[in-house]
Amino acid sequence: MALKLILDCDTGTDDAVAIMAAAGHSALELVAVTTVNGNVPLSNVTENTLRVLDAIGASVPVHIGAARPLVRPDFPIPRHILNSKGGVHPDYLDLPSSVSSPAEASAVRFLVDYYLGSDGPQTVLVATGPLTNVALALAAEPRLAERIPRLVLMGGARGWGNVTPAAEFNIWVDPEAAEAVLTAGIRDVTIVPLDATHSAPVSLTDCDRFDAIDSPAARAASAFIRHRIENYKDAPGNSRVDAPVHDALCVAYLVHPEVLTDVREWPVHVETRGERTIGQTVFDAREWSTEPRNARVALGADPKLFVRFLADAFAGDS
Repeated sequence: MALKLILDCDTGTDDAVAIMAAAGHSALELVAVTTVNGNVPLSNVTENTLRVLDAIGASVPVHIGAARPLVRPDFPIPRHILNSKGGVHPDYLDLPSSVSSPAEASAVRFLVDYYLGSDGPQTVLVATGPLTNVALALAAEPRLAERIPRLVLMGGARGWGNVTPAAEFNIWVDPEAAEAVLTAGIRDVTIVPLDATHSAPVSLTDCDRFDAIDSPAARAASAFIRHRIENYKDAPGNSRVDAPVHDALCVAYLVHPEVLTDVREWPVHVETRGERTIGQTVFDAREWSTEPRNARVALGADPKLFVRFLADAFAGDS
């Protein structure tokens, strides 16, 4: 049977690839997508999500989530300042405007009702944006910590960041939500940080491979990844012919657990008050630490297996 998953995301370019992979791979059943403020404003995130699903002909409900962080009025640095020069996530994905509409129930209401229902304990929650929706759902219904069987999240980095020297974007946007989720007691948490995603970049040659598949998902993914490569030219360690596709790696892990390498089990927390370290993910690697080991953390990934997974998903193969 296909593995059920719910994708909680802030649909920009890499979330779009994750959605198409989750909807297209025969080993997976994408139950729903919940949207959250992040890469772009919430209204854009929701429209982008609908555009992606419409473009590939996937009938998957979309539930609208949080428009702002859990306790802060905005990002630590407001979006209009942070993204003044543009970047890897355009306001709207280059796809036809959506024709479908979002579901009536909010993301938080949906998550609570779903995970308290009969299918909840068999459905993985994959969070590839800020963790606001998940934190709000856990606050509204603490029993969800026992009902969510697995949480796979993209976020954090060990000792570096992509939005500040210390912090990765998803965690930095809503550090209080991230800390609340990581300390809620969910029994099976896997973190896919920048260390893993940057070790499995997708190249222009891989995009040629997707173009040859010639499905709607493959063509769209190729275009989004090419856009990412163009806009990652100045990223540290980038070869200028490839770029990380962070969020899709979380989906690949559901089908191929071995795609994540060098996986450690550590106590993990998020800095919520530091002047220069706000949003830093603190991985406690001390062998003598007495804190509960609340997450597995992947420090590497297999790029060839990741690309093979994407190609299979875009071709509709397993």
